[in-house]
Amino acid sequence: MITAADARTFARAMAVGGVAVFPADTVYGLACEPDSAEAVRRLYALKRRAPGKPAAVMFFDLELALAALAELGGRTRAALRALLPGALTALVPNPARRYPLACGPDGLSLGVRVPRLGPAAAALEAVRWPVLQSSANAAGGPDARTLAAVPASIRAGADLVLDGGELPGTPSTVVDLRRYDAHGTWRVVREGAMTPEEIAARLG
Repeated sequence: MITAADARTFARAMAVGGVAVFPADTVYGLACEPDSAEAVRRLYALKRRAPGKPAAVMFFDLELALAALAELGGRTRAALRALLPGALTALVPNPARRYPLACGPDGLSLGVRVPRLGPAAAALEAVRWPVLQSSANAAGGPDARTLAAVPASIRAGADLVLDGGELPGTPSTVVDLRRYDAHGTWRVVREGAMTPEEIAARLG
């Protein structure tokens, strides 16, 4: 169970460039400050992930996400309200080139996550700043449903490790909304915890 004190420690770790293992709503993740090049380098090194490969930016509150991405069009904002929080990563336009360290070579696209945390991790909803987030596994390896399933090298190399018990274990669905504002179209890039049928129903 994540406590309010744990959530404050998590926020402090992010503020000083730390890397944390934490429970999301789907699988265990790694998190760091999205604008800290050194923290992002360390996170990628722990995963043995290729530098420059895009990651997602996770907000723990949908309104904070929408405020931070003020340039998003009205239809895209409505889509995010319909889909999030939830087990989904939304690819959205990023004309302001925000969070460049999370974007990879395509600075004009951004992956956005707002998890629907279970009771064991709900205290993290008090975190008011976004984090760069990636799954807590070796690149290409299995996703971690429990803390014990996170590779020992990752747990040992992180500055903070939080245990939220057993998670569902299916990673987030990735849906491309980059053409949604102009054309009303979307597509699933990676199947995951939220089905295409549920996405379609939520988008009406």
